[in-house]
Amino acid sequence: MRKPKVVGGVVALMAIVFVVGIGFVIEYLWNSLMPAILNLPTIGYWQALGLLLLSRILFGGHGGWRRMRRARFARGWNKLTPEERDRFRQAMGNRCGLDRSQES
Repeated sequence: MRKPKVVGGVVALMAIVFVVGIGFVIEYLWNSLMPAILNLPTIGYWQALGLLLLSRILFGGHGGWRRMRRARFARGWNKLTPEERDRFRQAMGNRCGLDRSQES
């Protein structure tokens, strides 16, 4: 069995390799496509990483947080009794302007 420090080090090393690799991929794709298509200048490695960071800020990329929130909600939902789930649905329906008291 591996020790937690070793596993953490491997994960950190893999993250660093991924960021370095994705920087080179972005630089290559930009320099291959954008000057020919839109007549833009070529960029360097650090500019490519800057573009990656900018695109993550502007276009989201926080899916990891969304997945964690969804998983936490699912864990809580699974702990509820059927009666508690019905009360929750009713309360959310009322908050959203849905009147579920008259449904079947």
